[in-house]
Amino acid sequence: METITLQKNDALLAVDVQYDFLPGGSLAVPQGDEVIVPLNRCIALFVELGLPVFASRDWHTVDHISFQARGGPWPPHCVAGTHGAAFADRLELPLDARIVSKADTRDHDAYSAFGGTDFNRQLKAAGVRRLFVGGLATDYCVLNSVRDALALGYAVCVLEDTVRAVDAKPGDGARALEEMRRLGAQCVLSEALRS
Repeated sequence: METITLQKNDALLAVDVQYDFLPGGSLAVPQGDEVIVPLNRCIALFVELGLPVFASRDWHTVDHISFQARGGPWPPHCVAGTHGAAFADRLELPLDARIVSKADTRDHDAYSAFGGTDFNRQLKAAGVRRLFVGGLATDYCVLNSVRDALALGYAVCVLEDTVRAVDAKPGDGARALEEMRRLGAQCVLSEALRS
């Protein structure tokens, strides 16, 4: 297995590891909880090296445009301040993790951590050049965050064992990984990371 040595310009993004996307949640990703253990290994390594850890979250209003009641595709989920919007307790985010709240206004949706947020500004301020990405879901918020990161000029490594897909259409997750590779992302396993 190819190893990847982490460098001072690296950062980690954990995408939307929130209760509503885990088994039992209102918009559960199949086996979504399986991302937590490998993500925690990555978080520990980044913390040990003093590298920044970011966590994105859906942070919706009660009447958000993405909800079915307003013609959107999804059931209500990740309403700001509710248990469903909270990060999983088992996700070991450091106290100084930087939280990126997205789609936090009534009439704006965003699958990407960059959509309508200051995430890009935060990365630039931290001198980040390469972004390691894991979380939920492969075929929605991970894919869109990776697309935007690549378009903004970041090198991107998708931590393949730390993502799971909705697979609304069978194979969506595999197609999303293939698209990310085609766009220039490197897909690696979390165990490949080294200090």
